Amino acid sequence: MGSRLKMSPADRAKQFMPFAALKGYEEALRAKEKVVVPKMELSEEMLEDLDRKLHQIQRNDIITVVYYNGEEYVRVTGMVSRLDTDAKVLKVVNTRIPFENISVIEL
Repeated sequence: MGSRLKMSPADRAKQFMPFAALKGYEEALRAKEKVVVPKMELSEEMLEDLDRKLHQIQRNDIITVVYYNGEEYVRVTGMVSRLDTDAKVLKVVNTRIPFENISVIEL
């Protein structure tokens, strides 16, 4: 009788794991799905609401911001690491957001 090596269950399962034959294909498909949107103009009421909220924000607060990044709107939640009213910049963790690109702030 021939001597066969027994395969462990984990090694046996690896044989049936999915294989990505085209590396980067999934990411390329997702990139194609992105829809570029124009920046919307905010009403006076919305601008006043944003200004009020910007004055309430303190460093280390946890907030959610929706902002325009040049081609789409992005939502980021995190700790405020910087609020510079002179430079008109809000920094949430490592994301630098100019005031004029902010559309929503959730405190």
